Amino acid sequence: MKQKLTKWRLFTVFGLMALVLSGCGEPFLSTLIPAGEAGQTAYDIMMLSTWIMVGVVIVVSILFAVAVIKFRRKKGDTTIPKQVEGSHVLEILWTTIPILLLIILAIPTVIATFDLADTKAMDKKNEDGTTDAMVVNVRASLYWWEFEYPNQKIITSQDLVVPTDQKVYFNVKASDVKHSFWIPAAGGKVDNNVENVNQMWLEFDNEKAAEADNLFYGKCAELCGPSHALMDFKVRALPQDEFDQWVTAMQAVDAEAAEETPTDPTAAAGQEVFNQKCLSCHAVTTADARPEAARTAPNLANFGDRELVAGILEHNEEELKNWIEDPEQYKPGNKMTGTYGELSDQELDQLAAYLMGLKVEQ
Repeated sequence: MKQKLTKWRLFTVFGLMALVLSGCGEPFLSTLIPAGEAGQTAYDIMMLSTWIMVGVVIVVSILFAVAVIKFRRKKGDTTIPKQVEGSHVLEILWTTIPILLLIILAIPTVIATFDLADTKAMDKKNEDGTTDAMVVNVRASLYWWEFEYPNQKIITSQDLVVPTDQKVYFNVKASDVKHSFWIPAAGGKVDNNVENVNQMWLEFDNEKAAEADNLFYGKCAELCGPSHALMDFKVRALPQDEFDQWVTAMQAVDAEAAEETPTDPTAAAGQEVFNQKCLSCHAVTTADARPEAARTAPNLANFGDRELVAGILEHNEEELKNWIEDPEQYKPGNKMTGTYGELSDQELDQLAAYLMGLKVEQ
């Protein structure tokens, strides 16, 4: 008996913990702390549906309690309660009320669905082929992300940088298998398909971005392989002037700048190692002229400015060397595994020094 009571107590404790922890979240990751218009719209609809469900549960629970208490059979009572089957009033009530609740939920949901799917601004081209709208092409691969800014002629990877207080439009696709582009705090997710391009828009509120230190987490939300859970990226939401400065700095990383020899001897030697071992897959220029099919690995032009190594490890030389030496240990099934010869400890040190020096922001 005591064992059963103990189990029930544990069950109660864990149940209460789950209830309390379900309300926990961080502004850089939680859908319950929306960071922009799209996220706020989804949050409002979720809360509306939640309150409707809670209301239904409360009403049903009260009716159930009343029926159990008031109409329970008493000892010696053989009377048959009044029968109400076939009551037109009850039938109208339990048919009409659910319909009204569905209408209340359906109207804002349909309006929001069409609003969030409105990407016509992406189709309005200027004479030079650019758009007034902020556009980013998102391409997902096993297990990394590429972000192309067609108006600014910039290609980068792993860290998405966007301006705040304006709509950012996305063309979303995949290069190998189905993935899903999701920034929980910013709004809903959309599938990255190989056979077609999906479109969406998100907006990052400047004040909400400041609360999250201008950094949000992005995830792959479609099971895509053994390292699906590790397919993360970071989103830096910057005020417009800071975003413009970033764009200018990125555009300055052209082919000539990439070929400049670093002043540090170790990094200079690392550049030679990179050119021999890595350049066939990776690029270090933001205006990557290679066709999309040839961009089989992340662009490393601003690698030194990134938040994490491979999207999951601390951004320092030691973790970078660990990743280069054995990427399979950290992301099983990734395409970098086994694509180059072994490097000596000295070459690893040199390569890490070179990559960590690839910075566009001072």
